[in-house]
Amino acid sequence: MTFVLNCLCFYLCRVFVNRSLAMEKIKCFGFDMDYTLAVYKSPEYESLGFDLTVERLVSIGYPQELLNFVYDPAFPTRGLVFDTMYGNLLKVDAYGNILVCAHGFNFLRGPEIRELYPNKFIQRGDTERFYILNTLFNLPETYLFACLVDFFTSCSRYTSCETGFKDGDLFMSFKSMFQDVRDAVDWVHFKGSLKEKTVENMEKYVVKDAKLPLLLSRMNEVDKVFLVTNSDYKYTDKIMTYLFDFPHGPKAGTPHRPWQSYFDVIVVDARKPVFFGEGTVLRQVDTSTGRLKIGTYTGPLQHGIVYSGGSSDIVCDLLGAKGKDILYIGDHIFGDILKSKKRQGWRTFLVIPELAQELHVWTDKSSESVTGLLQHLDSSSNERPDISSLQRRIKKVTHDMDMCYGMMGSLFRSGSRQTLFASQVMRYADLYAASFINLLYYPFSYLFRAAHVLMPHESTVEHTHVDINDTESPMATRNRHSIDFRDRECKRHQ
Repeated sequence: MTFVLNCLCFYLCRVFVNRSLAMEKIKCFGFDMDYTLAVYKSPEYESLGFDLTVERLVSIGYPQELLNFVYDPAFPTRGLVFDTMYGNLLKVDAYGNILVCAHGFNFLRGPEIRELYPNKFIQRGDTERFYILNTLFNLPETYLFACLVDFFTSCSRYTSCETGFKDGDLFMSFKSMFQDVRDAVDWVHFKGSLKEKTVENMEKYVVKDAKLPLLLSRMNEVDKVFLVTNSDYKYTDKIMTYLFDFPHGPKAGTPHRPWQSYFDVIVVDARKPVFFGEGTVLRQVDTSTGRLKIGTYTGPLQHGIVYSGGSSDIVCDLLGAKGKDILYIGDHIFGDILKSKKRQGWRTFLVIPELAQELHVWTDKSSESVTGLLQHLDSSSNERPDISSLQRRIKKVTHDMDMCYGMMGSLFRSGSRQTLFASQVMRYADLYAASFINLLYYPFSYLFRAAHVLMPHESTVEHTHVDINDTESPMATRNRHSIDFRDRECKRHQ
């Protein structure tokens, strides 16, 4: 048991690599704030957002019974897709193949799924119909969608239809319900009391880590550090002040430093992902009042100034850096990682807090395989080996393992198949870890080296010599070494 725990602790402190990255080539470290520098406690923070969203829905006319809903962190996972036509939560792979389908809390079986989705497939590009719930902020609404569908399905006052519910002459589609929830979530975040309640009780909702100032101070010694957040200055200042509120500085015995001193550039109201494209006007924040100063900021980089808006191009100019000089660290697969990678070529580090639970299950459970039973068979084989009993066992093992992750299974896979979220992580995140604090355990000269990825014909074929120069072989015509090119070149010039 001690060995297993030590292994798990080692994995939790690791940074995982999709594409090789030499830390000594990085000149700037960029950070998001929410769920990156400021890690919100789960499930307390999600429960708060869930309750406030439900209250908002009731205030605009939804049934009072909704106030009895209680957030259950075991149900939702990131990366699910909500189908606004049929009201289903879908877990899909990178190509749109459906891995799991839930209508409320009812998990549909294969034949039921095929009635709604021929070939168990969706067009992910249809963003009018399918909405990807990719962020940690989406977890409360993911569970709320399931609660609402379950409530209206089971409530005798309402009649279920294929695309919504009827109450007498009134019809509510899943699409309108979806829009109501999205509007309620936005209201809670931008006009409601979520931020107010968070700063009133930060010990309950925000994780405080003494290693944060230590890591940033070490980054300051070798590179520039900047902060880009969508939050406003007043909220950012309160959160960051709390995160750096220690009686000492980066180390015991050193004087306390204000949070602003750890950053060369601070940008609030960034409006990501717009920030990574055309951006907005760059303004200067009056830190004494939190208000914006009139006019566009056009001056040079000044330490301690807080900016509002702007764009990634402007930040690069202020820092004197170009795309691949920057390692940007965030939790949002779309707003932070995908856009910074595709539009600017920044190197990317994705924070995945769920990785701690994923690693615990992954290292604690084992799986089985039937691949060996199907080897040494070809198209002339008329008999199939009876693997039905093994398939049942493997299906049970897979289901039991998925349930260890939660009701919707793993964030990264369903059985042996990778999810859409997993494919996005592999495609857009150069590095990823449960926490960016893990960088503390690596020198800034470290080379994060990605594992070699072999294609199936490279990884499953034994390295034995096969003579393809045999003229009887159809492969001989494709052998680029079967002709003496020097002789041919000489003949051409004769």
